[in-house]
Amino acid sequence: MDLPFESGTRRRIYLMRHAEAAYMDADGRMTRDPRQVPLTAHGRREAAAMGALLGPTHFDRAACSGLPRTVETAELVLHDKRLPLERVPELEEVRGGGRGGGVSAAPPTLARDVAHSLLEAAKPEGRFLHGESFIELEQRVMGAFEKLVAQPDWERMLIVGHGAVNRVILAWALGAPLGSMPRMEQDSCCLNVIDLDHDADPAALTRVCVRALNVTAGDPTKAQHWLTSLERQGQDLDAFLRSMARGDR
Repeated sequence: MDLPFESGTRRRIYLMRHAEAAYMDADGRMTRDPRQVPLTAHGRREAAAMGALLGPTHFDRAACSGLPRTVETAELVLHDKRLPLERVPELEEVRGGGRGGGVSAAPPTLARDVAHSLLEAAKPEGRFLHGESFIELEQRVMGAFEKLVAQPDWERMLIVGHGAVNRVILAWALGAPLGSMPRMEQDSCCLNVIDLDHDADPAALTRVCVRALNVTAGDPTKAQHWLTSLERQGQDLDAFLRSMARGDR
C-alpha cells in the first residue's frame, strides 16, 4: 500500500512457526532425525485452523525453510491458494551439537538445559545445545531474510520458519539484542505480522513495525498455553531418558 504522508510503500510479512511436529513416535521414543519429522495429527489441525484464519488474505509470495514440518505447514495454510512455495535452506532451525542437530540429539544431560537453551543467546559465545552459535544463526537467517525483503515483486509474503529462526527476525524487527530471544515465545503454528516501510527505492527500508506476535488460531488468549515449546520438549526428553534408564527402550 502507498504511505499517506510521504512517497513510499508499506509491505507486510506474515511470519509463522511450523505446526506441532512429531519429535516423538507413538511409542514415546525420540526421533533419530529431527530434520525429517512430519507434523502430528494435532499439528495438521493447527495448520488448518491458521489456514482458515488467513483464508481472506492474499499472498504474493510464500517461503519456508524446506524442512518437512515447514513445507507441510505452509501447504496446509495456503490450502487452495495457487502460489509456488519457495524453499530457503538458510531459514532452517538452529542446529544443536548432536546427531541431526535437534533437541532430540542433545547430549543426555539435564532436560532443563533444553528448556532454557535460548538463555545462551545472551552470551557473547552462546551456542544452542553445544552446536551452532546464536551469532552464526543470526548471520545466516538475516542474510536470507534480507535477500527476500529486498526483492520488489511482493506486497504480502508468508514465511514459515522455526522457533529460534523467527526470534532472530523478531529481535531485528524490534531493534532488540539476541539476548531477547527467550523473552519471545513462539508457540506451534503461531503467527507474527511485521510491516516494512520503504521509500521510492524498494531496497531502502525506512521503518519496521511489529503488528502481531505469537498469535495462535485455536487459542488466541493462551488459556491452554502455559509451558513454552522448549519446556515441553524438555519434558519429553526427560521422560525418554528416564525410560532408557529403566531399560524400557
